[in-house]
Amino acid sequence: MNAEKELILLIEDEPQMRRFLRVTLQSRGYRLIEAETGEEGLILAAGRNPAVIVLDLGLPDIDGLEVTRKLREWTNAPIIVISARELERDKVRALDEGADDYLTKPFGVDELMARIRVSLRHIASQESGKEEPVFQAGELQVDFTRRQVILGGEEVHFTPIEYRLLTTLIRYANRVVTHNQLLREVWGPRQANQVQYLRVYMAQLRKKLEADPARPRFFINEPGIGYRFKSGNDGD
Repeated sequence: MNAEKELILLIEDEPQMRRFLRVTLQSRGYRLIEAETGEEGLILAAGRNPAVIVLDLGLPDIDGLEVTRKLREWTNAPIIVISARELERDKVRALDEGADDYLTKPFGVDELMARIRVSLRHIASQESGKEEPVFQAGELQVDFTRRQVILGGEEVHFTPIEYRLLTTLIRYANRVVTHNQLLREVWGPRQANQVQYLRVYMAQLRKKLEADPARPRFFINEPGIGYRFKSGNDGD
């Protein structure tokens, strides 16, 4: 994917942050359009069809959560929320409203760039309609066709629920997935509040796939929010 052809919409009211992100994104070959308000951002999103939307929650006219909700009524463009809000409930609400990722200010440039690359790859995969038959992350290999998981050359066996949880996290690799989203996709909508189920099964996945379950490499906990499967392939 050629970064020079990718258009990013930045919805941010702080002039210093806009200036910082303008220099950062344009120096890496991305094209950029900017909005200072939520209303302006919605108009630009509809008219310009950006590849990725970077959205601040604290806008002067419309709360960023409402902007996310309105965007998700008609676009699948990845939304990366950036905000000074540190409360877990704000992050969970943004993700549940349809945001793809969340960065708390201040954040590192490399981290933002990695999240953008992940979002672009994810949307490209969706548009192609193709899912790679084999997923690889270091010594971990998942063959979706054979429903087979290999770690270090040895097959690892999973229960149906464990396998479904693993493949759901892999589908959103390098992106945070909320507790509620995982519970809905793996167990169904009736179990959306049963976070204890998730904790038990995540512990089992770590025990089977992590060299040191206490210091996980793959299954990263986002406290109070959800989990992120870190594939190690988000920086290329």
